[in-house]
Amino acid sequence: MSPTGAPAATEQVRRQNTGLVLRSLRTEGPATRTELARRTGLAKATVGTIVGELAIVRAVTEDESVPPAAGRGRPGKPVTLTGESILGLGLEVNVDYVAAVALDLAGRVRVVETRPVATVGQPPSTRELVELARDVRSSLLADGHTVVRATVAVPGLVAHDNRTVSWAPNLGWHGRELAAELEAAFDGECPTTIDNDANCAALAEASHGAAMDVRDLLYLTGTIGIGAGIVQRGQLVRGGAGFAGEVGHMPIGDPTAVCGCGRLGCWEASVGLRAMLAAVGMQEHATPLQTAVLVAERAATDEAVRAALEDLGRDLGRGLATLAAVLDPSAIVLGGYFVPLGEYVVPAAQAVLAERIPSAGIHLPEIRLSTLGIHAAALGAAEDALGDVFTGAVSL
Repeated sequence: MSPTGAPAATEQVRRQNTGLVLRSLRTEGPATRTELARRTGLAKATVGTIVGELAIVRAVTEDESVPPAAGRGRPGKPVTLTGESILGLGLEVNVDYVAAVALDLAGRVRVVETRPVATVGQPPSTRELVELARDVRSSLLADGHTVVRATVAVPGLVAHDNRTVSWAPNLGWHGRELAAELEAAFDGECPTTIDNDANCAALAEASHGAAMDVRDLLYLTGTIGIGAGIVQRGQLVRGGAGFAGEVGHMPIGDPTAVCGCGRLGCWEASVGLRAMLAAVGMQEHATPLQTAVLVAERAATDEAVRAALEDLGRDLGRGLATLAAVLDPSAIVLGGYFVPLGEYVVPAAQAVLAERIPSAGIHLPEIRLSTLGIHAAALGAAEDALGDVFTGAVSL
């Protein structure tokens, strides 16, 4: 390297340009080299070099030549982002289950796996998460895939280093260096970061789910805890310390209800999964979705259960009105256990939202149900794991 550091700078520019081409192919679809040059603003020769390098690592393919749109000029070969062998691994740890999703560069899901915790009602140990992560990654490597990175979604506060769980009361974790534990399980061969589960799920809804048509959204988890992922202008809002979205602990719930954090009156103590189960008089099962499906079946024939869910919807709407008045989202997406119960909960929540939000006459956010199921957070974590490839921070 020269004293000026020029080679390093050149390598950084090369990675950034490669990321620019990959992002264009992911978001705008296949294109010839000439079209890619126009889209990205890069020289055609630069695009040609990048495409050649990406083809070597099986990230892209070039299809048969097609004539130019105007009928003049040389035929071009459309470049398509394939990337079947280049994967990001998304993991989620929650109170009732651990989950894994593997996503390729083109955004296709390659692996989905969920395992319930050993004892329902007891938080998962790190061992359960590590075993799932190691099993899934080993299987992917055996099939010839490359796992560039892993991201773990957790229901709690994540430190600025994106490696430490600062506070996850429902898991009983405080200051846990979770990323280091996973990297040790991967024998140091797979860089790992962690993020809040609601942030990850919001990313998934924006790129794969119910909010693909909006740039400003509020995502609400529906598990034991209640957290929010906030997306504005297509970007996650993290806050000054990275803790934005801890809405479950807003003091707007039943002032006598004890939350998992030990305080009274937190919103999630009124609208979280266990609060819902207490209201309808039913027991928890393996996962929040499985539990909610059984509650929905009971609600179909039990008026008292329907009434309890309607009350919960009103409590939900009051909190959503507070958040919507501040954040002004285009859409609100409910995930987790809310989805199977949507027909009983959403109408009441939407009505309260319309009554309480000051701007309802001009703009009323639509409450939508997640389309991604229990794997939303793990899917978003997998997207995050691929993020450095698309920015050029990681070289293929």
